[in-house]
Amino acid sequence: MKSENREIVIGAATFAALALVLGLSYGSEQDWAPKPDADSIITAKFNRVDGLVIGDDVRMGGIKIGVVDKMTLDKEYRAIVSMRLDYGAKLPLDTSVAIHTDGLFGSKFMVLEPGAEEEFLKSGEEITYTQGAVIVSDLLDLIISEGRAAMKKRQDKKVN
Repeated sequence: MKSENREIVIGAATFAALALVLGLSYGSEQDWAPKPDADSIITAKFNRVDGLVIGDDVRMGGIKIGVVDKMTLDKEYRAIVSMRLDYGAKLPLDTSVAIHTDGLFGSKFMVLEPGAEEEFLKSGEEITYTQGAVIVSDLLDLIISEGRAAMKKRQDKKVN
């Protein structure tokens, strides 16, 4: 009888230890600490947002601090991009935002460059300093046309 009791106690202790380890490992993956000003929404207007999609990263200093939440058009047909910022990032009023490409043909992401103002943007406010997306095909067309113009200039010099 003693042997059976000991096996039951060891089994129960093993089960409890396993449950504790699983609970702690699950808990470590969760972010239980509340974030200050979590999920603040900041907007910006752009002439072009080609290639940008909802869910793309919003980065500051190379670190993801949010995502593109929503994109609409205003009355002047400018793109309004709403960004959902995590971690309660405080953005000075003169912060700028630009749309960048991850590599030559990679996905788009937004880059925030904080300014020097002492006052900060509040949730729902707009960043006024923006730079739209660079269209790779437009850039390649420009490079090709510049190259052709340079070649023509050299050929004209050889003829004269």
